Amino acid sequence: MQVEASGGLPVPELEGSRSASRGGGSIRRRRQRRPRRGAGAPQAMAAPAAGAVQRLFEACREVFNGAAPGAVPPPAGIERVKSVLDCITAADVGLTPNMSYFRRVDPRGTPKITYLHLYKCEAFSIGIFCLPSRGVIPLHNHPGMTVFSKLLFGTMHVKSYDWAAQQDTPDVPLQGSRLAKVKADGILTAPCETSVLYPEDGGNMHCFTAQNVCAVLDVLGPPYDDGSGRHCQYYNVSSSAISVGGSMLLPGADRYEFLEESEPPEGFYLVGSTYMGPRILDH
Repeated sequence: MQVEASGGLPVPELEGSRSASRGGGSIRRRRQRRPRRGAGAPQAMAAPAAGAVQRLFEACREVFNGAAPGAVPPPAGIERVKSVLDCITAADVGLTPNMSYFRRVDPRGTPKITYLHLYKCEAFSIGIFCLPSRGVIPLHNHPGMTVFSKLLFGTMHVKSYDWAAQQDTPDVPLQGSRLAKVKADGILTAPCETSVLYPEDGGNMHCFTAQNVCAVLDVLGPPYDDGSGRHCQYYNVSSSAISVGGSMLLPGADRYEFLEESEPPEGFYLVGSTYMGPRILDH
């Protein structure tokens, strides 16, 4: 999803993401010790391992760059990005639940959602959604996109849909609505595995409702782009389908609901802020 200062998804990218800096100050020279007699030659120092955020960037660059827009990466590529995300923690991106992003300014109103921009190019984007308690990211889609979502901390309710297959569509659909299959409808609590959605499967349309303060690290490949037809569309649930094709939907069986396009809900407010965690080096 994209972010706008006015509260809709598309999001302005914040080029204020932390840049490299070199501190000043004096440097003391220390006399190099000579190796003890009989000792072997000193070993070369190993290069420091890349941080978690940098490893994620490099995995995304290898998996998404060069791929056709809207093309789903191969299974090995999906697993590569997912395995890196599975290991990332809130500490790796410099987040804690007591930060200002997660505070409710007005306890009676709908809390604003904050988006932290880490990186964006034509092939993919990386960002974090910060949700105060009872914060809601309304039902929206991801056209032609493969999306990874990692819940860094907190508990949230997730509901997601995929469009129903042609054979499941009733003869007389509700006017202005389209039938969708419920893919997920439940509670997710960190720590948990990264979820992956695809252009046609995996819950391409979803909504999040924070049960307490939550942070979600998102990777979109490719990102939203109105000019390329990847526009973020919102939906309302217009009606539940009690039966499809004359068959009753029994408990535990597939569930279907009619969705209709809508404007962002009144009171939904999404703002961009500067990411202050470890920076990404784009060599």
